[in-house]
Amino acid sequence: MKLTAISALFVVAVVGSPTPPPNVHSNMGRTQRILLNSRSNPTNSSKAFDPKTVWDQLDSVYHKYSATMRAYQRNTGSPHPLNSRFDVRSGAKRNGNVPLVNYNADLWYGEIDVGTPPKTFTVVFDTGSSDLFLPSTECSVSCAGHTQYDPAASSSAKDSGQPFVLMYGAGETAGEEYVDDVFVGGYEAKDQTVGGAWLYSPEFSKDGSFPPDGLSGLAFREISEFEESPLFQTLDESGKLPQSVFGFKLSTTPGDSEMVIGGTNTNLYRSDTLSYVPVTDKGYWQVEMDSISRLGQEVIESQAAPAIIDTGTTFVITSYSIAQSYYANISGATAHTEGADTYWTIPCDIINSTVPTFTFGGRAFKVSAQTYNFGPDDLSSDCLAGIAASSEMDFTIVGDVFLQNVYSVFDYANTRVGFAELA
Repeated sequence: MKLTAISALFVVAVVGSPTPPPNVHSNMGRTQRILLNSRSNPTNSSKAFDPKTVWDQLDSVYHKYSATMRAYQRNTGSPHPLNSRFDVRSGAKRNGNVPLVNYNADLWYGEIDVGTPPKTFTVVFDTGSSDLFLPSTECSVSCAGHTQYDPAASSSAKDSGQPFVLMYGAGETAGEEYVDDVFVGGYEAKDQTVGGAWLYSPEFSKDGSFPPDGLSGLAFREISEFEESPLFQTLDESGKLPQSVFGFKLSTTPGDSEMVIGGTNTNLYRSDTLSYVPVTDKGYWQVEMDSISRLGQEVIESQAAPAIIDTGTTFVITSYSIAQSYYANISGATAHTEGADTYWTIPCDIINSTVPTFTFGGRAFKVSAQTYNFGPDDLSSDCLAGIAASSEMDFTIVGDVFLQNVYSVFDYANTRVGFAELA
């Protein structure tokens, strides 16, 4: 049996649109603008955040990257270049399983169509993983309310004969890999590998605050747990895309988020600020970060500060030493540590003046207080800050705390990531 793992964390999803609207760049041909649905982040409201959900999220990110790094080694025959910067816990599972934890954070979600005739599902898209799974008709109580995938009802579905196993926070889930036609944004991905899950944990039930049906990764095949082509690679290999590019704008404002397949929406960003950085190793969308700074003071400045751009993670998660340097000299900043993971709270009356600036490709991008400040601690007058740390990790995962402040361009053909200031 091949054991595989997928992690659904702080994720993004899209709704298909058959016709490109007029505000998409006219030179993009059939470029598809796809509206994103957003669920507001409760931690940005007056409601206090729950520390347990923070610990769950940080722990799940660790397991997500453990699984995808193992997949990289299995798929390429060599350890991932960041493997030496990532410590495997002595008690961690090494069988390819990974917990799936639903943290009550921002979700952007929408639709894809699968099968013949096509059936519509809501999925989340994650640039930090590479596989597509849906709840199947074999899934019972915990999948209630979700649309379920029935390969027997699709004339284009083929059973690959490969089972997969996923580890949830409360137990295992299992399923079968199929090959079927997937439609997204008006494009067809023929013979796309789809995992049909037999079981979902309660956290991923409709009543468990997880509206989407499944998840689709948008990273590279090198970290595929299924050892197959990710959805965007399949779309690209169809030869139908105007450009091998997809772009994101993320926002909690209703109707203000979108993904574009096959190009970018130039109306949403300042083109003169678009700065590209090359992917240093195919697998993740991994690039080099110039610096993190606060009030003009550099926290890191290095020609080799690895950063993974991950729409599937809310926080920015970095090494303990970088985070400790960042929060140094902030009056009242308090570290909260559990095991290898640490998050910080800052007095609510000053936290908005402590926002970070990230520099990529020589251009600085400032994070807003709205995305950095997660609201009050339930035990004090302090607020949760958006940069967390792991003592087991010596690189940075750049999540939605940063990505909501820029237009992001994922250039598959040229293996690079671009950021631009929002218009």
